[in-house]
Amino acid sequence: MNRPLDLDTSAAFRVDRLVDVLIPTRNRPAELAVTLAGLAAQEGVPGFGVVVSDQSDGEPAFAHPAAATMVRALRQRGHPVLLTRRLPRRGLAEHRAYLLAASAARYVLNLDDDIWLEPGTLRRLVTALDELGCGFVGNGVHGLSYSDDVRPETHGHYEEWIDRPVPERIRPGTPEWNRARIHSAANLLHVTEQLALPPGAWRAYKVSWIGGCVLYDRAKLVDSGGFDFWRRVQEKHQGEDVAAQLSVLARHGGAGILPSGAHHLESPTTVTDRDVEAWEVVLADEDAAQPA
Repeated sequence: MNRPLDLDTSAAFRVDRLVDVLIPTRNRPAELAVTLAGLAAQEGVPGFGVVVSDQSDGEPAFAHPAAATMVRALRQRGHPVLLTRRLPRRGLAEHRAYLLAASAARYVLNLDDDIWLEPGTLRRLVTALDELGCGFVGNGVHGLSYSDDVRPETHGHYEEWIDRPVPERIRPGTPEWNRARIHSAANLLHVTEQLALPPGAWRAYKVSWIGGCVLYDRAKLVDSGGFDFWRRVQEKHQGEDVAAQLSVLARHGGAGILPSGAHHLESPTTVTDRDVEAWEVVLADEDAAQPA
């Protein structure tokens, strides 16, 4: 019999530590278990915390025995885990804002509930953010079912940072916006194979945005507005991660990190109502505020 989980409390969890992992989830118990299993196998970043916020229609995903076991495994390995429910749903951005407010860590990893991380991924991201000093670093996710689908026309969008990343103001319709094409399918995996990096080496490259696995400097994310724009977008939206990253890029810069250890589980999305792109609303507001 799977015994009930201790949910922990926000006050006990919200302490000064190096890294917290923030996971929003809904109706995905199997995927959440895999995501947590990937975190339980991470080494080199002792004591990182994990927040899981559930918006499932029925019982929370973390109550499933497989997910609950991974929660216990994380705690057994010295990682605090806060389990919460955020209902009623007010949209993706509000959920991200809620998760961010639950953390007082120096760095926060926004990790989707359908991503498995290879061992060593979190340590590499933390190392990169320490050395680069920018607003965020991220891993584009691999869709391994596309591993035989090589798209060389996308590889030209890969461009490394020679020095530390600098702030960039990126907008749709510019060449920089097309950088996101490198993250489709298994494109980044193919670029990585071509580079043939030695063990332990990594590279920082230029991005417009990254989905699924992004490590932020929390103070710089908050300085850039975080996800507080949720009040300005209707509930049925997507692109909240794009909106936040564009704001951080403009103030503090950001980078993708290769190799990526993030693998997309390729499950059907639980975000089926996508009436609005949050980044379109945020960019329109920012551009309107610019002096003529």
